[in-house]
Amino acid sequence: MIKIVWIITCFIISYSSFAAGSDIKGTVKTRDGALSDVVVYIEKIEGKTFPPPSQPALMDQKDLTFVPHVLPVMAGTTVNFPNSDITRHSVFSPSQAKKFDFGTYSQGSVKSIVFDKPGKVSLLCHVHPEMSAFIFVVETPYFALTNENGNYMISNVPAGKYKLSVWHEWAKPKTQQVIVNDRQDLNINFLLDE
Repeated sequence: MIKIVWIITCFIISYSSFAAGSDIKGTVKTRDGALSDVVVYIEKIEGKTFPPPSQPALMDQKDLTFVPHVLPVMAGTTVNFPNSDITRHSVFSPSQAKKFDFGTYSQGSVKSIVFDKPGKVSLLCHVHPEMSAFIFVVETPYFALTNENGNYMISNVPAGKYKLSVWHEWAKPKTQQVIVNDRQDLNINFLLDE
């Protein structure tokens, strides 16, 4: 009995090690230094589709600001837009990837919409023209957003050959071919032009 348990345990450990993906991590910079709010993502994988997440993403409105400023989501994701300010807001987007206009709504209200096409969606407010943000819709679950130090990490990427791309609101986008091997993390850095 002990031998059977040992064999099953070894198989589970071996299988989980084999099935585990790799991490792609690195830094995104310009010549002036680290760049935050950069979406780093694997482009569409031919022959593969991914179910959207069951939990909605969140784009809040606090202190006359969209929070977060950049929100990457996978195609098919529902995004909730609560109004946490005491003032009314009127969220809309003129973008080709998702045109919409919620109209004006007050504190405590929540509007929702599904983002089903890949691309950049600019967010604005009719009431407060200084407010702006972006939702960037990608086609795979393999994406990340750089932090204040320009660092990112995309976890658990299966072995394969991919196009790794970056997007920032004012920098030129960039794409690089990457090959991911089983359980071998990659370090990929990007230098973007303004």
